[in-house]
Amino acid sequence: MDFKFVVQSYERRLIEKELFGWEAMNAIACESSERIERPETYKQWQVRNERAGFRQLPLDQEIVKIARKQVKSCYHKDFMIDEDGQWLLQGWKGRVIFAITSWKPAL
Repeated sequence: MDFKFVVQSYERRLIEKELFGWEAMNAIACESSERIERPETYKQWQVRNERAGFRQLPLDQEIVKIARKQVKSCYHKDFMIDEDGQWLLQGWKGRVIFAITSWKPAL
């Protein structure tokens, strides 16, 4: 999205609000029965993918570096980028919102 829209553009704010806003609100603000969605953790997905015959690929450290720099310079101080093994984690105030990784068949 950074390549398509400038950080302060109306279009970008609209996309971030509509696509990511409810997921962030659901993960951060809602507890127990108020939660709309109870997604599996990224660690559960790791086990599921490995059992299905996939192998996780390493993170590209250049992409991690760019993501950290972008979040630090353009986003609220409570947004975070972190790594756990070969997962890139995006979060808010210490809570993971998105976990990103790559897989390929383990042939």
